[in-house]
This record gives sequence, C-alpha cells and structure tokens, in this order.
Amino acid sequence: MKAVGLRILFYLAVVLLALIVLLPFLWMLISSLKTQIDIVAWPPKFIFSPTLQNYYKVFGEQDFIRYFINSTIVAVFAVGVSLLLGLPAAYSIARFSQRRLAMVILLARLMPGISFLMPWYIIFSRLGLMDSYVALVLSHVLITLPIVVWIMSSYFETIPLELEESAMVDGASRHYIFLKIILPLSGPGIITATTLSFIFSWNNFLFSQVLSMEKTRTLPIAVFNFLSYADIDWGGVMAASVAIMAPALVLTMIFQRYVVSGLTMGAVKG
Repeated sequence: MKAVGLRILFYLAVVLLALIVLLPFLWMLISSLKTQIDIVAWPPKFIFSPTLQNYYKVFGEQDFIRYFINSTIVAVFAVGVSLLLGLPAAYSIARFSQRRLAMVILLARLMPGISFLMPWYIIFSRLGLMDSYVALVLSHVLITLPIVVWIMSSYFETIPLELEESAMVDGASRHYIFLKIILPLSGPGIITATTLSFIFSWNNFLFSQVLSMEKTRTLPIAVFNFLSYADIDWGGVMAASVAIMAPALVLTMIFQRYVVSGLTMGAVKG
C-alpha cells in the first residue's frame, strides 16, 4: 500500500507541474481564438465561439512575415557565428583547462544585457550600422556564444582523452582530431547548443528594441503593433505570441531527445 500511495503522489506531482508549465501557454492559445469582449469578460468564458480574426490581423494586416524573416536571419547567423567561435573555444577550455577564459565568458553571460546596450548603440551609430542585420547579429552573439561554450566545454570533457592520444600516435594533428574525431562524436551536444542558442536569440527583445528600426524589426518587437496608449488588442497580442512561440516550440520538440542527451552527457563530469 505504501508503494501505491507513493506512486499516486508522484503522478499527482507530475500532473501539477505539467499544469503549472502548460497552463499559461494553453490560456494564451485559447485567448488567441477569442474576441476582445470574450477575453476581458469576467468571470472568464470557457464556452465561446472560436474565431481566427486575431490571426488574420497578425498575418493579413501586419507585416508579420517580414518580421519572421528578420528573426530567422538574425538567429541563424548569430548561432552560426557562435558555433564557429564557440566550438574551438570550448574544446580549448575542456582540454587545456583554460578556466580564466571560461570565467570571462561566464561573466559576459551573467551580466545584464542592458549594460552592453549603450556601448553597442554608440558603436553602431558611429559606424552607420543601426537598423542593420550586422548590428543585431553581433549583439545576439553576446547571448548565444556563452551558451555554446558552456554546453560544449562540459560535453567535450566527457569524450575520452585516449581517443585523441591514439590519433596523435598515428600522426594526426590537433586540427584533424578536432574536425574529424571530436566534432562527429559531439553531435548531441552541438544540437543542444544550437537549439538553445537559437531559442534565446529568437526570443530576445532588448537588443532588437534599441538596435533595430523598421527594416530589421524582429518578432518580439512586432507585438508592440497591438499596443497603443489608449487600448491593448489582447487578441492580437495572444495570436502574435502564439505565432512567435510556434517555431521555437516545434524546434524543441523535434530535437528534444538530442537536447536531453546533450545536457545529461555534459553534466556527467560536472
């Protein structure tokens, strides 16, 4: 009986945690199918006539596709640059115990983004790079690069050093070992770092708010189109939020197995 009771408590705890995590998203999804009157009604309406009018506002009346393209360009290039720089840096930290470099990168990640905003703004303004993809990509690298380095440095430490020593005995260089042996064995870790970096870049609001204008405005900023001084179009906000979350959610679901594997493998030596 005691085992049965513990199992019931376990499943109840799982259900409770699932509700806590999923309820905000479900509420947002349901609200995106309501009219403004139904959304602000009190007590809340759980029986209503669904409408797609809010999604028509997002995709029909707003330039949402352009915002989507801008977010994709910025996130893809930011992640690409971070992988190009972060993978060798993470390998160096893991194999040569460069803890000072690791601490500097961690410090950059822990510092609030707003502390970098004024220097970025001054630099990009004087270089004429405001409202450009270059400015957004470089600023987003500040977010994505530490993620890549910290996930991959832990992951590289789980790969046996004997593999590299055997390759060196056969005459392989460090570059060859890194490119032909280490990287192919690090697939789950690379997918994990890529997925998490993409999501953090995709959801970034602060840098895009200041460094982008009409040409390079990204999805998180697009929500402001439904806010005004006198009114808030809650239906449009909810529909836009669902559309913004959808790509990141799909990406996470597709690579969930690799993400879990990459994080747990990287924590083995932790």
